[in-house]
Amino acid sequence: MNTAEALKQRRKESRTDSKAGLASMLKACSKYQVLYLMMVPGLIYFIINNYLPMFGIVIAFKEVNFAKGLFAGEWVGFKNFEYLFLTEDAWIITRNTILYNSAFIVLNLVAALATAIILNEVKNKVLKRSYQSFVLLPHLISSVMIGYLVYAFLNMETGFVNKTILPWLGLEGISWYSEPKYWPYILPLVSIWKQAGYLCVVYLASIIGIDKEYYEAATIDGATKWQQIRSITIPLITPVIMIMTLLQIGRIFYSDFGLFYQVPLNSGALLDTTNVIDTYVFRALINLGDVAMSSAAGVYQSLVGFVLVITANFITRKINKDNALF
Repeated sequence: MNTAEALKQRRKESRTDSKAGLASMLKACSKYQVLYLMMVPGLIYFIINNYLPMFGIVIAFKEVNFAKGLFAGEWVGFKNFEYLFLTEDAWIITRNTILYNSAFIVLNLVAALATAIILNEVKNKVLKRSYQSFVLLPHLISSVMIGYLVYAFLNMETGFVNKTILPWLGLEGISWYSEPKYWPYILPLVSIWKQAGYLCVVYLASIIGIDKEYYEAATIDGATKWQQIRSITIPLITPVIMIMTLLQIGRIFYSDFGLFYQVPLNSGALLDTTNVIDTYVFRALINLGDVAMSSAAGVYQSLVGFVLVITANFITRKINKDNALF
């Protein structure tokens, strides 16, 4: 067989393999067509909500002129990013964002894990499901409602704390919304109450999935509950803990806007301890109406979050590959 005939034979075999592969793929698609159909609404939402807005990144590098059109403005390079770094408040908002979110990651993890372990010990199914609903409920409440609930506790004249708790302790009332020094403690407490329930449900699902034989063997060996938690529960759900923590690290430059804006009731006296990047950009957008600067802040937060996730995941892979996110 000469070279030309060999090439023809190979092309023929390649076309045959391609047709066979296509037929196999179509067969697999027809087998799971119902699942693909169910996936379509979520995929459409994902594209519209997550991918189409990415074209707005160009706005961060332009001077927006609504008369010309949103994308027709002049290129200004990194001028819009100077807004975040060259203002007097740049250090304060960056410090607050990083420190608060770092504290939230640690405190919410501890609170959620402890709650999940406690709920796992509840044997009554009705009570267990009721407790799960109770701990998850704060996560579903709007930030506006949470702001008013906190106000009901901290109001100077009628608040529960000033009218009941402090007099019972022999202390005078405190003007909470004009005293910045208390809010580094108030905001983490509100965050734990609001977010720990969601993480608790995730960790509880992981704990329930652990084979009961491990605990039975540990009980036979005389291990205490604390020893079982330390040697069985936590090590076996460590991959889930790492995944949830890495995802939160990726959003360390993003803040819960409602927590930092609605809960302190946008009080100017508290800005030194409650102002973060998101609230600062929002206030500037309201006052200045500069869309390009707000877009630059979003790009900055996304890039930093991406770098942090990659770095944290790289370190995790070096320590234990099984616990890495990817």
